[in-house]
Amino acid sequence: MVKFFKNIDDVLLLQWCKDKFKYFKLHKNMKLSDNNELNSVNSFTEDNSSDLPMSNGSPIRDDSFELTEEAKIDRIEKHFRGIMDTLGLDLKDDRLMETPRRLAKMYVKEIFKGLNPDNKPAATLFDNEYKHCQMLVERNIEVQSTCEHHFQPIVGKVHLAYIPHGKVIGLYKLDRIVAYYASRPQVQERLTRQIADELCRVLNTEDIAVYVEARHMSMETRGGKHQGAETVTTEYRGKFLNENVRHEFLSTALNR
Repeated sequence: MVKFFKNIDDVLLLQWCKDKFKYFKLHKNMKLSDNNELNSVNSFTEDNSSDLPMSNGSPIRDDSFELTEEAKIDRIEKHFRGIMDTLGLDLKDDRLMETPRRLAKMYVKEIFKGLNPDNKPAATLFDNEYKHCQMLVERNIEVQSTCEHHFQPIVGKVHLAYIPHGKVIGLYKLDRIVAYYASRPQVQERLTRQIADELCRVLNTEDIAVYVEARHMSMETRGGKHQGAETVTTEYRGKFLNENVRHEFLSTALNR
């Protein structure tokens, strides 16, 4: 957080933080991967405040993990059974009777498993033995998330790049970072920032780029039903703020 306010007088910053955050505290169940994470931007990504002006954290309550996964599944099953019953569906029909349970398990163990910090992928870094100092681009990472406004799918691709500084990351870890932050109710802008923050933290560099292009089923299956519309969000930091470096990334990522 400090880097966003480095030009603000320290005294004013402290007072602003006290007034705005009301003695802001980290999520009590957040498991930090290392002690230094307390000082990184990512240490704020699981907060319980929804009005932080500089935060990209998911809106998670303080008591989010007081229930076990099985207890959450039981509760969701009960509520969704009530929804189906209200809609007039016959829950004695053998095609429907297990649907509430199936949906509850899917929510907790699959499409929203990124809400649980226990599922956060551990970073695997390797020495940069070949002294590679040019950008590394991983493109066409498939992303599947859920719009938090209508709980409809978001489907698309993520293109990532970073310039190594001492260490490199296993390529499959990039995919897992994307999947972790996508596996929760999301807005695309936040998803883009969360991926960028995690890359900066793990790789210990600001030289990263994130490009997300996705279709939102909440636009295609309801309302105006805008078929085929795509939303693009980007996050450029460090050397990627340079127009020439950014152009090289986009040309490679988008194959143009």
